[in-house]
Amino acid sequence: MSQRIQMSPGLAGPYKAMIALEGEVVRAARESGLEKPLLELVKIRASQLNGCAFCLDMHTRDAIKGGETLRRIFVLNAWRETELFTPQERAALEVTEAVTQLSTTRDLPDDIYDRATAVFTEQQYQSLIWAVVAINAWNRLAVPSHALLP
Repeated sequence: MSQRIQMSPGLAGPYKAMIALEGEVVRAARESGLEKPLLELVKIRASQLNGCAFCLDMHTRDAIKGGETLRRIFVLNAWRETELFTPQERAALEVTEAVTQLSTTRDLPDDIYDRATAVFTEQQYQSLIWAVVAINAWNRLAVPSHALLP
């Protein structure tokens, strides 16, 4: 794999803004009652879809440190085929996939929206969408720069 120009922290202003965005997303999620383990699943799933090794490595390690089981991480790519995920986690993963793949989905389908808003409060739903947007932005910085694993 070729060496590429690293995107962070290359330009200090945008990098600081991304760090600030991430902090605000985490704060909003915490205040809304979204739990960190759910957010890590969202980050891992979006990173799987985007093929971001750097973010997969980071968020898988963070999830394990936070108590996530290896079994659930191993089957996350096939979460629909298991009963290992709660209704809230399943809704979050559906939203993550739809929003991450907007070039294919073109929208967040009504049935997915309905399932998500049945298990999340308005503030939790908003926090979830922001979390998906943020991890997708991080993926889009790391993938084209071939971000190096620590």
